Amino acid sequence: MSDRREFRDLASPEEAHEVVAGLDIEPEPESVPLADARDRVLAERIDADIDVPGFDRASMDGYAVHARDTFGADEADPVTLSVVGEVHAGEEPDVTVEPGSLAEISTGAVMPAGADAVVMVERTTETDDGIEIRTSVAPGDNVMLAGADIAAGARALGPGTRITPREIGLLSALGVDEVPVRGRPQVGILSTGDELVRPGNPLDSAAGQIYDVNSYTLAGAVAEAGGDPVMYPHAGDDYEEMERLLHEAANECDLVLSSGSTSASAVDVIYRVIEERGELRLHGVAVKPGKPMLVGTIGDSAYVGLPGYPVSALTIFQTFVAPAVRDAAGRDPPRTATVSGTMAVQERYGEGRRRLMPAGLVEDETGSLLVYPVDKGSGATTSLVDADGFVDVPPGTDYLAEGEAVDVTLFSPAVRPPTLLGMGEDDPLLSRLLDTIGRPRYLPLGSTEGLRRLDNGVPDVAVVAGPAADDHDAADIGGWEREWGLVVGPDTDVSDLGDLVDGDYRFVNRDTASGLRRSFDDALDALGEDRGVGRAEVVDAIEGYELTTKAHESPARKVMAGGADAGLGLHATAAKLDLGFVSLGTQQVRVLANPDRREKHSVGALEEALDDLDSLADGIAGMEPQ
Repeated sequence: MSDRREFRDLASPEEAHEVVAGLDIEPEPESVPLADARDRVLAERIDADIDVPGFDRASMDGYAVHARDTFGADEADPVTLSVVGEVHAGEEPDVTVEPGSLAEISTGAVMPAGADAVVMVERTTETDDGIEIRTSVAPGDNVMLAGADIAAGARALGPGTRITPREIGLLSALGVDEVPVRGRPQVGILSTGDELVRPGNPLDSAAGQIYDVNSYTLAGAVAEAGGDPVMYPHAGDDYEEMERLLHEAANECDLVLSSGSTSASAVDVIYRVIEERGELRLHGVAVKPGKPMLVGTIGDSAYVGLPGYPVSALTIFQTFVAPAVRDAAGRDPPRTATVSGTMAVQERYGEGRRRLMPAGLVEDETGSLLVYPVDKGSGATTSLVDADGFVDVPPGTDYLAEGEAVDVTLFSPAVRPPTLLGMGEDDPLLSRLLDTIGRPRYLPLGSTEGLRRLDNGVPDVAVVAGPAADDHDAADIGGWEREWGLVVGPDTDVSDLGDLVDGDYRFVNRDTASGLRRSFDDALDALGEDRGVGRAEVVDAIEGYELTTKAHESPARKVMAGGADAGLGLHATAAKLDLGFVSLGTQQVRVLANPDRREKHSVGALEEALDDLDSLADGIAGMEPQ
């Protein structure tokens, strides 16, 4: 008589979850071609190695001009400029726009040397003397600067990001062809029972045969959870073959699943294999269906025995095993493709047409979903990553009110709200800090905009640099000090701010929302006071002051490429790119938390990471944890 095992001490469902979650089924990371990266999970952060776009390009058809030549031009008093040539998309410019001239240019074409703005063709008239300009433009008007979509050195995607078509689009734009991803756990699937027949083979119903449903159902469920199913041959009730297959699967896979095997002899085989090579951790769960569930190890592989009935097997797998497979693969729980939330801020819209508004999601302190509009322009690839879906705004809607209930259609069922939403200054140490948080989202909008959004209650945290960091009473949860100044090329003889103002140098600035810009302007004010002149006179002496960039490495990248002599930047950037650096001082970078979300788990995790910045700051020049 067989020593049949009895289900005497059934585990609670909570215990079963803990036992299965404690199994080690996580595989090693791997690298896959971009074409095979869809639905995988990033194993490490990917920074942009290039600017997107990689060149300053015209955003509309018209004429590339030196903006100063158009100052004061209008319908009543136009200016006429001579045509020096034309530039088409996809070709390298062979003309230079000198003062008093212009070049015809197509949408998407590279801006020619000397030009810093584009006048749309509708505001011009062709004459015998040249092109009559009937409007004035400022530097940068109708031009998409290099790196305006995403800049070299910027944090593109973080570890834990699930790769959907939108991330593939961004990786393609960055030229990434090999993607570091989390490994998918190999899951071996065994089925037993003489009555089972694999689909595709003839079925003898009169003999009580049935098709093998569990193997294929479980394989599909494993793949959906992020695992890599491996189906082994059907063992029938040949117990020697069953033992052989259990050993083979355990040697080759991270997890072995069997279904059925409820006969005394089959259970004895499984027990013997587990006792010889592993450990039995659970036998039986107080749940219906699922009582005969087995959990243990065979060698270095985990093992789970599931019930034989297909519905029961799938139910127990989805309830207890799928979460462990998803966790090992870095995948999140599934969710429907439409979610409901409330508007975090008011969004006005007055065009009268139906609108599909790109929207991001963030959870507030109670776990409720807040919805905020995302709009970086139709040509910005990163909008696909910053937005989680869209809100269908009916025609005739003037605005969506703060607190109004809305439905968000997700771009993919795999989309999840970020665990942490931050906005504000960009910074290389911040990129490392964000890596310590699982699935954060950070929008580098600049210190000023970060503070404004924090006041509106949208982000969990705002990162603020420079003088703006001292002007707010939000919850300060930590920060650091960074050295800033002028990043200069090897042939640029600049030793202080006065040299930049007095010399004939081409300069690249940061946008007005940046904390770096505010510190720079304060330094210019101080220089003007020392010389007894106003800022306007100092600024007017700096060629390029008006042409700004949005990312912290962009000015330095321009200098490195020979497009400028000096740029506003960080010591860390200069050291990274092996460029010269003229220090103009240090500034505080503070992380300010939304007071209502101080107890949110991810905010707490960020605050803990801020308490131990020394290791994260290691190797970054000019960074001092505070």
